[in-house]
Amino acid sequence: MTLAGKTAVVTGAARGLGRAIALRLAREGAAVSAWDLNGEGVRETAALIAAAGGQVIAVQCNSAKADEIARAVAETHAGLGKIAVLVNNAALSPFMKFQDITEQVWDDLMAVNLKGPFLCCQAVIPDMLEARWGRIINISSSSAQTGSAHQTHYAATKAGVIGFTKSLAMEFADAGITVNTVPPGFVATEGLQESPVDVAGFAPRTPMKRPGRPENIAAAVAFLASDDADYITGHTLSVNGGRYLN
Repeated sequence: MTLAGKTAVVTGAARGLGRAIALRLAREGAAVSAWDLNGEGVRETAALIAAAGGQVIAVQCNSAKADEIARAVAETHAGLGKIAVLVNNAALSPFMKFQDITEQVWDDLMAVNLKGPFLCCQAVIPDMLEARWGRIINISSSSAQTGSAHQTHYAATKAGVIGFTKSLAMEFADAGITVNTVPPGFVATEGLQESPVDVAGFAPRTPMKRPGRPENIAAAVAFLASDDADYITGHTLSVNGGRYLN
């Protein structure tokens, strides 16, 4: 499994899942364009990849804004070439009681979690169509599969990502482009630690009785990005330690 000669974009690459995914794709030989609104964090990710001998650029941008995405694509073209792999990972994941969700909060989540992947896909698919080879992996969430109390807005956006993935996969299946989604569940990231989830209390109630590692998600993404997965599209590859069985 190798991605040598391919350029990969990873959004939300400043920490957590995004950083792990960027590091893994670089390890598989991809040149990585790491995107994030957090400039310091994404530069740290790039430094880790460069220190390991990988080819990388860090791009500070808002991946839910069309003009910033266009700039990020142009920087990626200039620094690394045409884009072959896109991982839509950037997301907001707040916990909030349903009746406390404001219209602005709802709109913000829709913009980052759902409109962002739509805009990023529109921006990079021309490269993939030209090459007749492309891999799009959208990070969704097990909350879209099971529901999640106090995350109605978040689960709704991630359910949208799953539907978006399936439909896009069907449209481009004969163009050499695969589109799949990975819904993580209960993974030990900074975001989980910062959330109100009682990690120690919840872990024993899961089948594996422990949280996953960001590297588990990264491994699934690397597989779906590879030629080994060239006959898999529209698939939801759950990585959740048995929390949701599909």
